[in-house]
Amino acid sequence: MGGNQSLPKITPQDRAILDLKLQRDKLRQYQKKIQVVLDREHAIAKAHVNVGQKDRAVIALRRRKYQQSLLLKTDGQLENLEQLVSTIEFSLVEVSVLHGLKQGNEVLKEIHKEMNIETVEKLLEETTEAREYQREIGDMLSNTLTLDEEDAVQAELRELQAEQEAQPPQDLGLPTPPTTEPVAEEPSPEPQNAERAKVLVSA
Repeated sequence: MGGNQSLPKITPQDRAILDLKLQRDKLRQYQKKIQVVLDREHAIAKAHVNVGQKDRAVIALRRRKYQQSLLLKTDGQLENLEQLVSTIEFSLVEVSVLHGLKQGNEVLKEIHKEMNIETVEKLLEETTEAREYQREIGDMLSNTLTLDEEDAVQAELRELQAEQEAQPPQDLGLPTPPTTEPVAEEPSPEPQNAERAKVLVSA
């Protein structure tokens, strides 16, 4: 049963193309036979000419000419068959492309249905309701706590904030500005040293 399901399905279009290709192959084989006849009639006409039998040579050439006309007809038929096969195959490709486009349009329509305004608004409403529900739960929990428990919660929050502030700042790789140290002023001379300098100058 599984083997039968795996077999490719042959469509009427496939059968038509196959029949046309078989006819094309038969015409090509027929052309080969005609070419053999042409070569043979040419050889016969040449042989009759060599022995002086002009009438028989003419008959052989006439038969050869007739076969040439048949060959030209088969060329036209062969060209028509090949064009027909190409046209059918290209039409099947076009049908396949159109089928793919149709499926793609159906998928786009389904996506647009899911992304319509009503669906987006509903999603936003559900998100708002979820946030409101979360806020109500928080208010309810805060109302059920005692003052001591609420103070403990606030204290724990302050500890977490303090830990966050105590963490060293992240190094962003920026250069640190140069620091300029103030120039130290020379100490003024002591009064005793000044008086000694005056005595030495007066002496």
